[in-house]
Amino acid sequence: MTEHVPAADRLPEEREELGLDTGVVSSAQGRSGGGPIATGQEPATVLPGGGGLELAYETGVDVKARSQWAYARMRFFRHRLAVASVLILVLVSLVAIFANRVAPYGYDELDLNNIAEGPTLKGHHLFGTDLLGRDYLSRVIFGIRTSLWVAVFVAVLSTAIGTALGAVAGYYGGYVDNLLMRFTDLILTLPGLAVLLVAARYLGQGDSKVWFFTLTQPLKVAVILALLFWTGLARIIRGVFLSLREKEYVEAARAAGASDKRIIFRHILPNCVGPIAVTMTLVVALAILTEAALSFLGFGIQPPHPALGSLIADGESNGFDTWWLVTFPGLVIVLVALCVNFIGDGLRDALDPTQRRVRA
Repeated sequence: MTEHVPAADRLPEEREELGLDTGVVSSAQGRSGGGPIATGQEPATVLPGGGGLELAYETGVDVKARSQWAYARMRFFRHRLAVASVLILVLVSLVAIFANRVAPYGYDELDLNNIAEGPTLKGHHLFGTDLLGRDYLSRVIFGIRTSLWVAVFVAVLSTAIGTALGAVAGYYGGYVDNLLMRFTDLILTLPGLAVLLVAARYLGQGDSKVWFFTLTQPLKVAVILALLFWTGLARIIRGVFLSLREKEYVEAARAAGASDKRIIFRHILPNCVGPIAVTMTLVVALAILTEAALSFLGFGIQPPHPALGSLIADGESNGFDTWWLVTFPGLVIVLVALCVNFIGDGLRDALDPTQRRVRA
């Protein structure tokens, strides 16, 4: 099945004339079937009732059907900031994953000959050293690994919780909807920062062992953040489900005997991928900033686990004398958060079927 492509969604080469073995065919007219298809040899006659596409096949035009995912991919790659952000974020993630190989020094390795040294090429201390002579570039790289891991875990867990609760509330409605949404409203009324500080203080300090599993401090902080970040997505998914459950294809599936589980996962949930993907990227950026703030205040991830927020906290006590101890971890946090937000902006423009114009 061939879909009409709006003019604003076509690439420049798509708006040009298509070359054929027998001549040239105007793509704008050939796709719509509403105008004559002209070849280089002689004028062609359009068959009534949309026969333009049939004549296009007869004359050798290759009419390619594109899915909505193909259109979304085209729109995303035209968003220059989003594409650049993907490349930067992939590079930062690879550096964090292979920190043991990339970092010039170990996380706690000392260089007693260069204590509190500013950024310099001497000894390959590009980000300088701290008051104990530890290379700050290496510490920032290891801190990125911990902060990114926490952010991705928070995004995945909070997305799973919010999507599940929002889907159940929106699909079934009634008392199920009222119960779940009132619980969501209760979580939203809690003062977020106060709850995070108290929970991180009494539940997130140190490592602990539960049965056969060791709960590290970063994991506990990530779970605490995820249990507070799912509410926004739950409300969004509920609203989408309330709208989609009344659509004709859902009624047809229900009339055909499809179960509620199949309707939710096969027919409705795939149409919620756009809001889910965009919200998930925003949660990643929010989790990075929140984790850094908690670590800076002393309630988040603390040594011996590396984290960007705790690195800033270690350097802020000396003020401008050791400015690099605060500047470089802070710049990395800003860079990662900006990249994630730009990616979310690109996904929103790409996955929104009403979006016709890419802004950047």
